[in-house]
Amino acid sequence: MGLTGERLQAIQSHLTSVPTISFIGGGNMAEAILAGLHASGHPGAKLKYSEPFQQRRDYMESKYPELVGSADSEPVLRGADVVVLAVKPQVLRQVLIDNRSALLQNPNTMIISIAAGITIKDMLKWLNPDQPVNMVRCMPNTPSLLGEGAFGLYATDVVSEQQCQMAENIMRAVAKEVVWVKDESLIDSVTGISGSGPAYFFLIMEAMQNAGMEAGLSAEDAKALTLQTCLGATRMAQTSEDDLATLRRKVTSPKGTTEAAINSMESNQIRDIMKQAVFAALHRGQELSRELGRD
Repeated sequence: MGLTGERLQAIQSHLTSVPTISFIGGGNMAEAILAGLHASGHPGAKLKYSEPFQQRRDYMESKYPELVGSADSEPVLRGADVVVLAVKPQVLRQVLIDNRSALLQNPNTMIISIAAGITIKDMLKWLNPDQPVNMVRCMPNTPSLLGEGAFGLYATDVVSEQQCQMAENIMRAVAKEVVWVKDESLIDSVTGISGSGPAYFFLIMEAMQNAGMEAGLSAEDAKALTLQTCLGATRMAQTSEDDLATLRRKVTSPKGTTEAAINSMESNQIRDIMKQAVFAALHRGQELSRELGRD
């Protein structure tokens, strides 16, 4: 059955209003966001990506035939409302220089960078320091690959409220938590918490599993108990109105087993250990910004 004129016009109008989102880079994070957007109903014709490596491009084309892929960035950037820079930080400078004209051809285009360590100031320097650019910087994390991401976002003053909402909507395709920071330097703080954070918990879970094995459990049982305990505690924290300190106190009975464990961790400076880890990641992010921002 063919489409009526009104129905066809409505579809065309909808497609016109839906933004074209183009990715430079087709790696894991780009794939996650593209897949999340498409699964949420964003038309494949409005989702584009460039990927120079043939093997990766073949994979993307076979898995997501509805999306628009290319070996070159120029056709992907043509007509883009949003451009997501999803390349390795080490190559971002050259990518921006090579695509400068295409990226700046439309002053209304919003550029979102998910490349770690590169400041907006440096990106504008490589594009055109004298031209206002609608730019957002984003710090994602690896659980985004499962649709469980936690993102930090920062926008320059020229980015409109509508564009900020669009950027957030894009990232919520794979993120359960999105926070905006008012100062770009706080992106390094986001890195220290959520960007690098998954590895902290993997280490803690690894240590719990090993301790369980030393206490006589099999590796499989120790891992299963550790993972479900971590998941259960997270779900309790997400659904409870209590803050984290209150939740901890509620499950720590006086003179009980949990109190003994907590006292052991406190005496071994668990709080200082976590603080030092977060700030080590934060400071390394600042160092990378200085190193990668050099001409």
